[in-house]
Amino acid sequence: QNFSSMRIVVKIGSSLLASPAGGLALRRLRDWAGQIARLQRAGHEVILVSSGAIRAGMQALKMKKRPSSRPELQACATIGQPLLMRAYADALAPHRLLAAQILLTSWDLDSRRIYDNTRATLHTLLRQKRAVPVFNENDALSFEEIALLNAFGDNDRLSAHVAVLAKADRLVILTDAPGLMSRPDGSGQLIRRVRKIDDRILAMAGGAGSVGSIGGMRSKLEAARVALARGIPVLIADGRRGKVLQEATKISAPGTWIAR
Repeated sequence: QNFSSMRIVVKIGSSLLASPAGGLALRRLRDWAGQIARLQRAGHEVILVSSGAIRAGMQALKMKKRPSSRPELQACATIGQPLLMRAYADALAPHRLLAAQILLTSWDLDSRRIYDNTRATLHTLLRQKRAVPVFNENDALSFEEIALLNAFGDNDRLSAHVAVLAKADRLVILTDAPGLMSRPDGSGQLIRRVRKIDDRILAMAGGAGSVGSIGGMRSKLEAARVALARGIPVLIADGRRGKVLQEATKISAPGTWIAR
């Protein structure tokens, strides 16, 4: 099914945002911004869920290795979050789009008042047509999550909750793999379609990804399960592909489709 107008939640993980030289992959950010602008002009609504604050903070503090202590991680997040948003703002500005930051903790989603307020703010931003909402976990405050190395699994689960909150038509989880592969080490065949996430499918997902990121294919499948339960189709796709976001509006898009 191809929709003429869709509300799409796009999750971008820290591994995709990482530049080999350290810091953020600004060229990739600019490319995504161009794709988002084209989608908006075509009548679609795009909501981002982005990791990368800790990575940006590590670069600013000239840290080569991801810190393991909670205070250091939170210090990186507090320094890196405005840098991350500046990078998004700079990438979107040439397209006359504005980056709108929304920070959440997992317990915010348990509060009906905060949940409703967040939804109202989100809908107001989307009506502006010029704003691109950018959700991230509030690492500076969510000490329980950061102690567990992020309860949202590199924001994978957060993206599913945002998709549900936004009543999205589609959740697109960008990663540095083609999609779900048939072997846990990421080799084998690309699984093009999943209708139900059961033990057999979960067994195909390996552990967490690169050193700089928290998530792995398993947390992406768990996120997809949350979205699927609310009838939201999920695409897990390679964020390094050209036109990956524009392709995501079509059911033929390369990657792993998780839909009934």
